[in-house]
Amino acid sequence: MTPGPTPAPPEVLAAIAQPVIHHRGPDFKKLYAECLGRLREVFRTESEVLLFSGSGTGAMESAVANLCSPGEPVLVVSAGYFGERWASLAAAYGAEVDHLRYAWGEIPSPDEVAGRLRARPATAVYLTQSETSTGVVSDLPPFAAAAREAGALSVVDAISSLGAVPLETDGWGIDVVASGAQKALMTPPGLALVSASRAAWDARERASSPRFYFDWERTRKGQATLDAPVTPPVSLVAGLNVALGMLLEEGLEAAFDRHVRLGRACREGVKAMGLELFSPDDDSSAVVTAIRAPEGIDSDELVLLLRDRHGITLAPGQGELKGKIFRIGHIGYYDVFDITTALAAVELALVELGADVERGVAVTRALEAFEHTPV
Repeated sequence: MTPGPTPAPPEVLAAIAQPVIHHRGPDFKKLYAECLGRLREVFRTESEVLLFSGSGTGAMESAVANLCSPGEPVLVVSAGYFGERWASLAAAYGAEVDHLRYAWGEIPSPDEVAGRLRARPATAVYLTQSETSTGVVSDLPPFAAAAREAGALSVVDAISSLGAVPLETDGWGIDVVASGAQKALMTPPGLALVSASRAAWDARERASSPRFYFDWERTRKGQATLDAPVTPPVSLVAGLNVALGMLLEEGLEAAFDRHVRLGRACREGVKAMGLELFSPDDDSSAVVTAIRAPEGIDSDELVLLLRDRHGITLAPGQGELKGKIFRIGHIGYYDVFDITTALAAVELALVELGADVERGVAVTRALEAFEHTPV
């Protein structure tokens, strides 16, 4: 029950388990073409979606290597662990990083971003749609508009949000979207995904940072002829293609509604136990629910007890939140009974650790929230 890697459906695992095929042969080329086409539908873009071997961080690194030049000013907006990763990546490539840092769990302000860009121009603004470490999901359109007005590219980490919450790449005018297969796309880790606008491709022509494996143009040329520039993980591509087909068959809007309802169920169950939410108590929290550990209880100890005693894997706090919060993921291949199972286990584990929790209330409240609050 973590926000990534998430469980893979049996159909996806079955596709991955098929005999390995050659990446230069006609069978893979047909699969490759279908997968790339489905990715454009999920990204909601007319642009090519580039597929790399790697985790979501590889997609993020490509968005720095292909857009930044040493000494060039960029703005990083962070409010958690993965926003901080944008800053680290940009610094590693020698960019001049203006870091607009918010407290972990705080919701960034597009007005403040616009003001910062007026005071200190930047060539690109690096943003996080779903900050997995805190559960905060930002409303992207005003940030993209602020970047565009300032003449900067908007670059978004959508690793845990793509396929879980609305993301209109072209409709919102987002220049670059970086994501990965191991979260709402229901595929084991190993595939990094990037879409880039015309303006982003133009910026790539000017950028002077060194790049090879994550060079967008190298991959685009290969994908244009369905001849990948390096050996792709063919089995994972087969699994991702099946997962994308399942997601599109359900319908993206239906998937977004399902995630909203799962988030509601989780939050209501948590509150019924008397626990305090760390993530926002609203429908934006459709990716992961972050919960403060009761006073006197170490959340890391709670997570270990849940895993070892009850077979439920939750996510601990990261960075400065380590030991203070725990997180229940609900993106991808989940339904309400997964939520209720996790909540029941949390009740049991908290009681074992000495917390004063009323038993049985969380499951009832979660089911009521899921059943009686249609989107």
